[in-house]
Amino acid sequence: MNQAELIDALAEQTDLSRATAGKALAALIGVVTEALKRGDDVRIAGFGTFGVSERGERRGRNPQTGETITIAASRGAKFTAAKAVREALNGS
Repeated sequence: MNQAELIDALAEQTDLSRATAGKALAALIGVVTEALKRGDDVRIAGFGTFGVSERGERRGRNPQTGETITIAASRGAKFTAAKAVREALNGS
């Protein structure tokens, strides 16, 4: 499902216009992104938790030259599904 399909599904299930559903989705994405930038977790009961994963500096290898390089430390987003979602996916 892509973003347009998600907006269509939201609009259909909530009786909102497609434009309003799109604004709501954009607002949700913006709020979650800002919280993650601050290092906060976002917990949605029954769905899951969005969090920040810290990756330390590490050594890697350039596949073209074979040269050893240092890969900088970085932060990434992670998602942990709630128990209800895991059970729904696994047919429990």
